Amino acid sequence: MNRFPKPLIALKDKILHELRPRFDAIDAISLQNTARILDSFRTHKVSDFDFRQTTGYGYGDLGRDKLAAVWADVFGSESALVRSQFVSGTHALATALFGVLRPGDELLSITGPPYDTLRTVIGSSGRVPGCLLDFDISYRETPFEQALNPNTAAAALSDKTRMVLVQRSCGYSKRHSLSVSEINNLCKTIKAGKPDCVIMVDNCYGEFTETAEPTMFGADLAVGSLIKNPGGGLAPTGGYIAGRTALIELCAARLTAPGIGAEVGSSPEGYRLYYQGLFMAPHTTAQAMKSALFAAAFFSDLGYSVYPSYKLDRQDIIQSIELGSPEKLTAFCRGLQKFSPVDSHLKPVPAPMPGYSDPVVMACGSFVQGASIELSADGPLREPFAVYLQGGLIFEHALLALLSSAAEMGEIG
Repeated sequence: MNRFPKPLIALKDKILHELRPRFDAIDAISLQNTARILDSFRTHKVSDFDFRQTTGYGYGDLGRDKLAAVWADVFGSESALVRSQFVSGTHALATALFGVLRPGDELLSITGPPYDTLRTVIGSSGRVPGCLLDFDISYRETPFEQALNPNTAAAALSDKTRMVLVQRSCGYSKRHSLSVSEINNLCKTIKAGKPDCVIMVDNCYGEFTETAEPTMFGADLAVGSLIKNPGGGLAPTGGYIAGRTALIELCAARLTAPGIGAEVGSSPEGYRLYYQGLFMAPHTTAQAMKSALFAAAFFSDLGYSVYPSYKLDRQDIIQSIELGSPEKLTAFCRGLQKFSPVDSHLKPVPAPMPGYSDPVVMACGSFVQGASIELSADGPLREPFAVYLQGGLIFEHALLALLSSAAEMGEIG
């Protein structure tokens, strides 16, 4: 530790002491979620046979089908679609959108603008070939503040509203992430006014941060990526959609083909990492939550504006830190990259990224390319030059990397 300035080491020790009760609470959440997953593995009699490789069409793939059944059980949903064929969380969300919505339907985002990449799918950030608007599916969004008042949110529905999109995580915005309880209140009010409306939760970054998931409390669909929380740092790719059986069938028909649906889809690499990743997910998510909590307290004491505050309960693994300049944003990412296990020799620089409207600078020395559950940080080059930190397979690694980021920023004043 003598590689870092002594004041940073002293601050690290102070923060760790102050956060001990909060860390204990995170471990208690991890324990409950681990028990739920273990119960499901035992109920479904997960065995070594389920990990085997399959090829071709994948007809009768028992490991694939059992993984989906375990997933549905853990998420408290009727069914689930868990596949390596999803290339990202955005792909899984797009599959659900195009699977459920039809020409003339309306999609209503009730938590304000969604992630940049999903805006491209919708067409709200500029019409691109193949977006929802190309299929005569209209789109509206209401300010996030309305989501905190279920009655106001329900009043935003129209006769055409077929689906309500709820983004659980803050994403690239300064607002709090929704708890399962808040999502439950939204679902109750929306369903009371329009029972046939489909409520889809973009669950990315939120899985296993609480002891329940949105599909246990009224959400029709919950969608996410396997290289975030629920993959436990082991899943090499993929995504999931959990929810009502009728809707999962529509999504499966979109992923493969009508009439084929979930009956096909093989895994030449086998399923061990997907099962093991899910088993590890509560613990891995807890490590990431501790990393985010430490970052919030540490950089707050250094004088930076952080959100959420370390004093608040957390509903996702993302921590934003407003750095105030493009130079500090780049330095933060450079320091984090220096203490990455992979590609530590690289120096992050701002660059255009598909689906984003501004150049983005990113630090991500991960074993799985782009895995957000592994320690990474990125931010668009726009005011207030906030960096968005996420992940951390090992809390000790996060400590070292965050000390490096602070030291790197110190070098540029």
